[in-house]
Amino acid sequence: MSNNNPKNNNPSSYTEQDIFVLEGLEPVRKRPAMYIGSTGKEGLHHLIWEVLDNAIDEVIAGFADEIYVILHPKNFVSIIDNGRGIPVGIHQQTKKSALETVMTHLHAGGKFGGKVYKASGGLHGVGVSVVCALSKFMFVSTIRDGKIYSQKYSQGKTIGPVYKLGNAKVTTYDKIFFDEESFMAAPLLEKLSKYLPAFAQGTCVTFSPDSEIFRNIELENKRILERIQEEAYLTKKLKISFISYSEDGLFDLNSYYFENGVKTFLQSFTKNKTPIHSNPFYLHKTTENAEIETAFFYTDDINSKELSFVNNIQTIDGGTHLTGFRKAITKVFNEYARDNNLIKKNEDNFNGDDIREGLYAIISIRISNPEFEGQTKTKLGNPEARGIIERLVTEGLQEYLEIHKDDAKRIIAKIALNQKSRLIAIKAKESVLRKGYLEGLSLPGKLADCQTKNPDEAELFIVEGESAGGSGKQGRNRYNQAILGIKGKILNVEKARLNKVLESEEIKSLILAIGTSILDSFNINSIRYKKIIIMCDADSDGHHIRTLLLTLFFKYFRPVIEQGYLYIANPPLYRITKNKITEYAFDDEEKFRIIQKLEQDTSSNAKIEVQRFKGLGEMNPEELYETTMNPEKRILKKVSIEDAKEAERLFDILMGKEVFSRKKFIQTHALQVNELDV
Repeated sequence: MSNNNPKNNNPSSYTEQDIFVLEGLEPVRKRPAMYIGSTGKEGLHHLIWEVLDNAIDEVIAGFADEIYVILHPKNFVSIIDNGRGIPVGIHQQTKKSALETVMTHLHAGGKFGGKVYKASGGLHGVGVSVVCALSKFMFVSTIRDGKIYSQKYSQGKTIGPVYKLGNAKVTTYDKIFFDEESFMAAPLLEKLSKYLPAFAQGTCVTFSPDSEIFRNIELENKRILERIQEEAYLTKKLKISFISYSEDGLFDLNSYYFENGVKTFLQSFTKNKTPIHSNPFYLHKTTENAEIETAFFYTDDINSKELSFVNNIQTIDGGTHLTGFRKAITKVFNEYARDNNLIKKNEDNFNGDDIREGLYAIISIRISNPEFEGQTKTKLGNPEARGIIERLVTEGLQEYLEIHKDDAKRIIAKIALNQKSRLIAIKAKESVLRKGYLEGLSLPGKLADCQTKNPDEAELFIVEGESAGGSGKQGRNRYNQAILGIKGKILNVEKARLNKVLESEEIKSLILAIGTSILDSFNINSIRYKKIIIMCDADSDGHHIRTLLLTLFFKYFRPVIEQGYLYIANPPLYRITKNKITEYAFDDEEKFRIIQKLEQDTSSNAKIEVQRFKGLGEMNPEELYETTMNPEKRILKKVSIEDAKEAERLFDILMGKEVFSRKKFIQTHALQVNELDV
């Protein structure tokens, strides 16, 4: 291979001076995403999870039963547990205190020897040291034998030695948190102290994320609350509290404690579902090598959900433990159905899809040496976990079916119905997606296509209603903007089986326009537009249609969202005019500012007129283009997977069968409605 740069062909140009050694925690600061997944919101909050995992480990090991997560002013965080506290003696290898070793060295901690923790969440030994590396400021206090030892750090480096603060129980929290460098005024610290007990032992880690690493260091109460509630569900008899500073200068306290753990967890995330049998399956077993806890029940839903955890860490990509669970239930239900003549001799066994439709389950396992695929621990790889789960669930489920015979019949009947529906859907799928079927169809007549065939330039606006569609077609830039009109509310794919989805003319039009096909034939590289924009009215019907479309994309076009190709248009709510001046406001606050500005115009006493748009169809083509479609002026929101998940969740609440949850949701959010559209 030739090289045009003669210097690169000279071996002497590559010397020992070109070899760089990153010492201590420098690799973490150099490549933070390798350790925490990203430097966005997920990675930012991952700092909290890493410290929290250590506190949970103390609980699982039986040395703690109380944890506090505190969100202070200015995005400082403290995590306190009443465990044993980090040792402070001199470490034989590093010749530094054990506290400093744990905080500033990768792969250092009590989890590697296997004696201190039988099961732990901090798997790689990099957790708390990574947090230290990515924090602008960190202050760690460890309370052992009635003495308080502390050390400060910044960006992974120590600021001074470990020092002893006192011998009494901790009641002066300025000492445990920040010593003389407290960022909170004394009265505020006194308010916080009222929420906390006196600690005779334990660990307190306080840190502030480094703005040099993270684009945005604003921590979110909702994320933290959801995580600690999940931890409480998964750890029986743990009391875990979240204390958050609010803008009014006060602290809010939320505490969680569950006697029944996973059982209560299952009830919490299925409260909008209708179970088809009376007794949920529940199993809690401990062996020499593992502890498992699992619960499930079947609903009349066509969807399913399996939450899997290892040492309290959610494995969103599953792994061997989930595989073992699925294999066990598939085997047991088929054997039971055969033994009780619920499957005829000439009929096929139920497959995994039949078994899982309508199933809501939690699978939690604790093992001593978990092996994960990826630094952020999303998929378990231990082969032995599969065998343990499969054996224990098989035994437990066989016993359950023998005891609860009526429940067993209802579950098998549900699975048999799932199988029948699946076979019908396969025929529908083969009919609709057979080779050449979609390719042979012309683009839908509802589509006003653009001139360019370059997906990088092309934009597709999905618009509901003839008026809005007409304005969009007239006002658009015909070179790169296409308009697809849809009629009314599309099918709710969350509640519809596949054959119904494939029969929907509106959905078929979308498939043809987007160009990717769906299901097994889906191909993201065939997409015709790399900006697909949902453009709906700002009223309640518009929000409903947008939610239906988001649910459709989440379920059948998920790579479109993952690639960042899906957007939501943000049309203005108000047109404000005075004389010949016209301005547009996208919310009430902006409307107020515009009116104030126009009122201050002393050159004219003309009346200010405010029109609230009820729909996109009220705008003429020029207005619609300038406010909502013009790339230089429009406001678009890129849809994330989290947005689509939330839309699916809200849709489940608002359109599900569970009346109480829907009523509660409406009552809770009623006061947020500025103007009711009838």
